[in-house]
Amino acid sequence: MSNKVVKSDEEWKLLLSPESYHVARQEGTERAFTGKYWDNHADGGYHCICCGAALFHSRDKFE
Repeated sequence: MSNKVVKSDEEWKLLLSPESYHVARQEGTERAFTGKYWDNHADGGYHCICCGAALFHSRDKFE
C-alpha cells in the first residue's frame, strides 16, 4: 500500500508557503540559520510538511 500524496503543483502552491513549496517540491533549500526550527530545542518530533511522515525526533538533533 502506497502513502504517496498526489496533488497538482497548483494544489501544493495553495497549501504551502512560497518558501515551503520551493524547499519541499522544487528541491530547494532555505538559507542557513534562518528557518523557524534552526535553534529550536523543544522536545518533539519533526514531520514532513507534505505527507506528515515522521522524519526525526528532537533528541536526535545535533548542534
